[in-house]
Amino acid sequence: MPNATKIERVSELKERIESATALLLTEYRGLTVGEITELRRSLRDVDASLAVIKNTLMLRAANDAGIQALDGLLAGPSAVAFVNGDVVAVAKRLKDASKQFPALVIKGGYLDGEALDAQGAQALADLESRDVMLSKIAGLFKAEMSRAAAAFVAAQSQFLALLEAYKEKVPAEGGGGEPASEPEASDETTSEPEASGEPAAADASEASEATDETEQEA
Repeated sequence: MPNATKIERVSELKERIESATALLLTEYRGLTVGEITELRRSLRDVDASLAVIKNTLMLRAANDAGIQALDGLLAGPSAVAFVNGDVVAVAKRLKDASKQFPALVIKGGYLDGEALDAQGAQALADLESRDVMLSKIAGLFKAEMSRAAAAFVAAQSQFLALLEAYKEKVPAEGGGGEPASEPEASDETTSEPEASGEPAAADASEASEATDETEQEA
C-alpha cells in the first residue's frame, strides 16, 4: 500500500505531465548537485523545468495520465525536462549541456502522443527553433506582400497609361469629324438662297413688263 507521500508525488507528476507540451528524458549519472542546479537554471530560460524522479513513480504517473510509451525509457538515474514552451529550444539547451557535462545523456522523450527514442530526441536539437521558423515565415509573408504590392502598382500604372491614351484618342477623333459636317451645313445654306433667288428674278422681270405695258397704254 503506497504511503501518502508517494501518492502525492505521483499526483504532482501526473499534473506536470498533463500540462507539459513535451517531455525529454535524461540520465544524469555522474553529475554533481551543482551541475544539476546549473542545468535547471539553464532550462528555465527556455520555459522548461528539470525534475530528478524515481522511475517507478514517474511510470505510475505517466500511466495515470494515459501514457504507456515511457516504459522502456525509464531506466537508470532519470531526470525529466517538462517542456512548456518550444521543445526544439529545450532540446538544443540539453544538447549544449551534454557537451559541457559529458555525463548527461538524452535518453528519449514524448511529443504529440508519440514516444521518441534517444536518436529522435537528439534530432530535435538539429531543427530550427520556433522563433527562427516564425521569423522566416514572416520574411516570406513580407516578400509575398511586397511582390503583390509591386504587381498592383504596375497594374495601376498600366491602367492609367491606357486611360491617358484613350483620353488623347477620343478628342482627336471627335475634332476630325466636325469639319466634315460643317461643309454640308454650308452647302445647304448657300443652296437655299440660289433656289429662292430664281423666283425673285422672275418676279422682277414680270413687274418690269407690266410697267412697260402700262406706260404704252398711257
